[in-house]
Amino acid sequence: MNNETTLPRPVRDLISVIVTTYNREDALAAVLRGLARQTDPKFEVIVADDGSPPSTACAVAAWRPKFERLAHVWHEHKGFRAAEIRNRAILESLGEICIFLDGDCIPRPNFVAAHRRLAEPGWFVAGNRVLLSRELTKRIVGAQLEPELWSFWQWAARRLHGEINRLKPLLSVPLGPMRRFTGGAWKSIRSANLAIRRSDLARVDGFDAAFSGWGREDSDIVVRLMRIGVRRKDGRFATAVLHLWHPENDRSRLSENDRLLTDSMQVHRIKANIGLSALSPSLRQAPP
Repeated sequence: MNNETTLPRPVRDLISVIVTTYNREDALAAVLRGLARQTDPKFEVIVADDGSPPSTACAVAAWRPKFERLAHVWHEHKGFRAAEIRNRAILESLGEICIFLDGDCIPRPNFVAAHRRLAEPGWFVAGNRVLLSRELTKRIVGAQLEPELWSFWQWAARRLHGEINRLKPLLSVPLGPMRRFTGGAWKSIRSANLAIRRSDLARVDGFDAAFSGWGREDSDIVVRLMRIGVRRKDGRFATAVLHLWHPENDRSRLSENDRLLTDSMQVHRIKANIGLSALSPSLRQAPP
């Protein structure tokens, strides 16, 4: 019996970039600007909106002419529900590969191309990020600067001034087979920059919406992917994104999410408790 979640048939060679956001139009605009500059044109963008007010829908609409397809998926705000809104975006997507990107992580022009180059059956790609300071973030969004176009030496100057936490991820290094050496490691993976094949998402029923509040929903899906034999491929020195500063998220549910993750690991769960299959098309909501 086939219990795999049914997703819409993908478009051949298409990549879906799923951008998770909540009520931060300035950062989202910077992310969409970075995506509009991609060297690889064969991708779509799905904005996964965790209940923002109508101003976010307006921001998305303003960028729509810059893309072949830019969709906006929304649900009512009931706290931090990143897992569920990502699932809604997966159902809306048409790509063979879904790249999950946070709405405050600016991609550089080769971001999609690098993920496409690293993609292969049986593997997901875990990228990394460079953290920007509060002051640098304020200048970027306030003056609409374009850090995705800055040279390595411009970033080196920012590092000398303490405006970014590290410089090495911005290097481009062809690691070749070494990218597979971390195949079983899961603890450092974040869904701020994570690429998963559509067929693998269906096999594990997507993210688990039982995780609400900040934390561990990304660890959970990675552990379940590894349980079905999908391994981690290292996207460092190829796919790094520029993470704009934001206040620390509310972590009041972290202990409960830790418990859910522990339970999932102990019972060797593969399918999400509340996954893609819990969201029929009739339950999808339009933005306000």
